[in-house]
Amino acid sequence: MKKTLLYSLMLGMSVFSLTSCNDDNDELTDSRLTYYVNLEMQGDAFVQVPIGTSYTDAGCTATINGQDATSRIVTSGIEKIDVNTAGLYNVTYSAINDDGFPASVSRTVAVCDPSIETDISGTWTTQEGTYRNYKETTLTPFAGFTCKINKAAPGIFSVSDFFAGYYDQRAGYGGAYACKGYLQLLADNSLVCLSNFVNGWGDSIDEGTFAGSYDPETETITWECGYAGSMVFYITLNK
Repeated sequence: MKKTLLYSLMLGMSVFSLTSCNDDNDELTDSRLTYYVNLEMQGDAFVQVPIGTSYTDAGCTATINGQDATSRIVTSGIEKIDVNTAGLYNVTYSAINDDGFPASVSRTVAVCDPSIETDISGTWTTQEGTYRNYKETTLTPFAGFTCKINKAAPGIFSVSDFFAGYYDQRAGYGGAYACKGYLQLLADNSLVCLSNFVNGWGDSIDEGTFAGSYDPETETITWECGYAGSMVFYITLNK
């Protein structure tokens, strides 16, 4: 009798346990199907516009589950393009699906000066006199590291690292800690930083601290820039 009662209790607990697990699984397997917005930018992702001319945006199309959804696109950035001022401008196309999931793509518009024919593209190497000044107390020289510069448009160039290898090469942190971006070469051979970003730390050069120039006679590039409010990089580059 005792054994029968014990077995009955154990069987009841097992059934309760299985029922409870099945109830939990039913709650966890609740799902829904959503279709994301597929954006297709028309034209090139990088567009050159000669300074002083007009810009006509090529636009973007969108589909959701194969159906046209272009009317959902919100375009921003076109109004900020100044065709009389050389530089980089971004046009972004965004859309949201029925369940609130967003999607976006961006186009870069380079307003450039065709009269700038100088091309500073190439692999450049930091020279003696390149150093980091930390809190005006510690100077760290770092010659022999490389920085790649590539022409994106007349007078506008991409830069692999505004720190010229200090973190990604010298410290060995890797490419995520290079300060990538774009610079502009002006008619007087001065350099202007157009954009920059360090993915690893999610920040950039201190605003208003960049100053640089190119010497065509010696083929030397120099610049300085502040970073993190506590240090200044002094860069000297030769090919």
